[in-house]
Amino acid sequence: MLKAFRDAFRIPELKKRILFTFALLIVHRIGCHIPIPGIDGAALSQFFAEARETLLTFFDMFTGGALGRATIFALGIMPYITASIVFSLLIPISPKLEKLQKEGEAGRRKINQYTRYATVLICFIQSLLLTFWLQGLRTETGVAVVSSPGLPFQLVTVLTMTAGTIFIMWLGEQITEKGIGNGISLLIFAGIVARLPQAGIQTATELQKGVISPMKLVFMLALMALVIAGIVVITEGQRKIPVQYAKRIVGRRMYGGQSTFIPIRVNTPGVIPIIFASSVLMFPATIATFTRLEFMEKIGVWLSPGHLLYSILYGILIVFFCYFYTAMIFNPLDLADNMKRYGGFIPGIRPGRPTSEFIERTLSRLTLAGAIALVVIALLPDIVNTRLGVSYLLAGFYGGTGMLIVVGVALDTVKQIENHLLMRHYEGFLKKGKIKARF
Repeated sequence: MLKAFRDAFRIPELKKRILFTFALLIVHRIGCHIPIPGIDGAALSQFFAEARETLLTFFDMFTGGALGRATIFALGIMPYITASIVFSLLIPISPKLEKLQKEGEAGRRKINQYTRYATVLICFIQSLLLTFWLQGLRTETGVAVVSSPGLPFQLVTVLTMTAGTIFIMWLGEQITEKGIGNGISLLIFAGIVARLPQAGIQTATELQKGVISPMKLVFMLALMALVIAGIVVITEGQRKIPVQYAKRIVGRRMYGGQSTFIPIRVNTPGVIPIIFASSVLMFPATIATFTRLEFMEKIGVWLSPGHLLYSILYGILIVFFCYFYTAMIFNPLDLADNMKRYGGFIPGIRPGRPTSEFIERTLSRLTLAGAIALVVIALLPDIVNTRLGVSYLLAGFYGGTGMLIVVGVALDTVKQIENHLLMRHYEGFLKKGKIKARF
């Protein structure tokens, strides 16, 4: 692996891409520490430290703490992610968007343009709501977060947060185009990993005070390694359905006859089911934070991490969104029709509807296995937090959305670097240790 890292910096183009990516990530991290004028950052940090897990603290993880510090990047890249998910769900049910997607690169550019417009609208709405919330926010000691509320503060805050998200979106696009890896994913990756030093310092402090014993620390590290290995297997695992194409004679030439396969991933929807399920369950707790109503606070307690009802509903929602999102992006009937049109068939399965039913049955079983694995990974931080007595900051690195994103982005980036190395006849990272998982 060290040789592969050294070889990566021997290729001028790849070296330039890696350094460019690191430079823009540094710019992003600097922006996460530039505060918005008129906000008491210390009071806001105190509020987030005292608050339970809510939708705001959940989003703060994706911003790398920028929301908790009320910086110019407080909204992070989540408005763009939200707009992208909305359009990806609308494409299969909107004939106009589906037609645009089939037009190739021009159609995709048009959809990206619509996504950017939707991002600006979402930024404006979210920043306006956050501005009103910040103006009435006080810590438990009675310190006001906003010292001079009013129209000037509202205008500056809304424009600053919206411009910050648009700038982050531009940074992500520049990394994707001129750097290495997916820019948007790397920005989220950087925000989550930025919490790691703080978690390490907190762990060292608890170890020094005797809160965590050395044996417990060794067990936690072994558990973390096991979780990362499991996430890698789930992320890379796939079922390869063999496909045989019949030979066709066109003029004097013979076409077809080759064998290929359809790769169906175990975790087709990725991290989206966990994000959706977390957002749905944390919404009541967030409303309770805003309204301070007694019955809403009770619901917020029932639906808070660590509660039995929360764990049950969380698992059910993850399974539901796994099947829902997979059904939205994967159509077995269209796949079977395309195979039949080009003379392809699955050995032992008749073309047409039997092929569609076979693919749908296989996809359903794989989705169930992936959904159960996601439920286990998603509930691990709560189990570690409640059973082992580990702080939620550190427990978040034992699974959940953050760990899935970190491992997935790291694998994708390493694969892109490896492709550059292999194209220039260098040995890659995964050549000798590639993990093969079949389900």
